Amino acid sequence: MSTIAFIGLGRMGVPMASHLVAAGHTVRGVEINPAAAAAATAHGIEVVGSVAQALEGADACLTSLPKPEHVRAVYGGADGIFAHAAASTLLMDTSTVDIETSRWCHAEAESRGLTFVDAPISGGTAGAEAHTLTFMLGGGAGDVERAREIVAPMAGNVIACGGAGAGIAAKLANNMMLFISVMAMSEGSQLAEQLGLDAKTFWEVARVSSGDSWALRTWYPVPGVLEKSAANNNFEPTFSVDLARKDCGLAVLAGETTGVHLPAARLALSQLDELIADGLGGKDCTLVARLASPDGTLRGFDPQQDATMNGALV
Repeated sequence: MSTIAFIGLGRMGVPMASHLVAAGHTVRGVEINPAAAAAATAHGIEVVGSVAQALEGADACLTSLPKPEHVRAVYGGADGIFAHAAASTLLMDTSTVDIETSRWCHAEAESRGLTFVDAPISGGTAGAEAHTLTFMLGGGAGDVERAREIVAPMAGNVIACGGAGAGIAAKLANNMMLFISVMAMSEGSQLAEQLGLDAKTFWEVARVSSGDSWALRTWYPVPGVLEKSAANNNFEPTFSVDLARKDCGLAVLAGETTGVHLPAARLALSQLDELIADGLGGKDCTLVARLASPDGTLRGFDPQQDATMNGALV
């Protein structure tokens, strides 16, 4: 079994790392959020105080971080991964970043005699918990095969996408399609509601018809249809608006760079921006269904509930 450093033990990182522990690996993690660190410890992960400590004797290092700037800081900082990783340590980033940040990680690693594989994931928190994530790997063929073995306990699918940066390129295109699907699902769900259809019945129709999608099967934004839908929990995030906006924005940026026209992605991005402007960036991204409703209300979403929990109401 291997010793694995895991940097970033948030909503995705803790269940991912816990599957590595269950598979018999020793996992040393770094996490600045005390609650997340406590959750990691409860799952058998050894939480340490620095990247250097986590990397000591590590066969592999995985990072799961919110934004590109966090990835660059954790890898390139004075006390970062590049400063302390051994040549034998396989470095893998599961974060969703821009193409240039991924290329930077590959180039910096190569210049230092280190090995890096971009390894973004798809499947959300449910996939992380069920160890059914899809890993999209980019890098040298031998390095990718080595990465495949490390990520197997967390994965339902592991796909070699090509050379350096191919994994993150696949992730950006895939997530862009997801957000467009969420927009379509949201509009369909609200039209069905206004036409008087039973939500579960309509979902069953769409599920076996041309309206089907991963979003519909996993995130349907009406309460009482899917057990794990955020609509059953006042749209508390499984994939927040803020993170969705980040990912969708990176895809739109990639379109600008390559000259690809992305009108549907730009519309999805504008809807996420509208929710953020309304102070809803911390809610689930399927709350875009609110923008399709005739009056801006949405069954399953009570903004007053959040205000009460935050002490804004008596």
